[in-house]
Amino acid sequence: MRNRMIAGNWKMNKTYTEGVVLAQGLAKELADGTGDVDVVVCPPTVDLKGVAEVIKQEGAPFSLGAQNVYWEESGAFTGETAPGMLTNIGATYCIIGHSERRGYFGESDEDINKKAKALMAHDIVPISCCGEPLEVREDGKHVEFVVDQIKKDTEGLEISDPSKYVVAYEPIWAIGTGKTATADDAQEVCGAIRKTLAEIFGQETADGIRVLYGGSAKPENVAGFLEKEDVDGALVGGASLKADSFAAMVKAAM
Repeated sequence: MRNRMIAGNWKMNKTYTEGVVLAQGLAKELADGTGDVDVVVCPPTVDLKGVAEVIKQEGAPFSLGAQNVYWEESGAFTGETAPGMLTNIGATYCIIGHSERRGYFGESDEDINKKAKALMAHDIVPISCCGEPLEVREDGKHVEFVVDQIKKDTEGLEISDPSKYVVAYEPIWAIGTGKTATADDAQEVCGAIRKTLAEIFGQETADGIRVLYGGSAKPENVAGFLEKEDVDGALVGGASLKADSFAAMVKAAM
């Protein structure tokens, strides 16, 4: 049985102080617990320490995640963050392969694959993103496009514990645009993702890997996505920047 997951991606929002206040507000909103739902908060790198302190001091029922990582252990890589640094600060999850990283910073599937291997070597759970642009969707090749990403992003990975790897399907045309895929759209691609994972890792492992939906997910629509067989939660952008809206999504998943 897969636990549902609601993960918040703050993107490049919130100063250190604002991040602490948001984390404190979320801890208060979720003070009664999250049931079987795993909750992850992914602030900007400069906010990680502050959010980690809130989690520790208040016993907050959510985990700390990063938004990016580099695959080397250390060295002359100005501006990058090594996986060991994330472990040391308390991060147990990390987003990789987000369309904004792919699009704005030219990250490739090979890069995402290296990052996944580096994270897993440090017992950090990758939240590995995939998704198609609008033109691919309109051409009807969205499933083929995403399946190809999955195959490249997982090449050579070894997964002994399926709870230690997460996939997030985010149709690029629905991220920050106000457009949202339907629940059936999400199921079509998430189902194809799980089928592909089964071909790579075996059905038992694939059945344990969580597949999230992202792309203008919010309290008003998350329940519909969660009704689908292969949608195990959400990777949330804008709605994660307010404690009450993000908490509402967590409660909808419980």
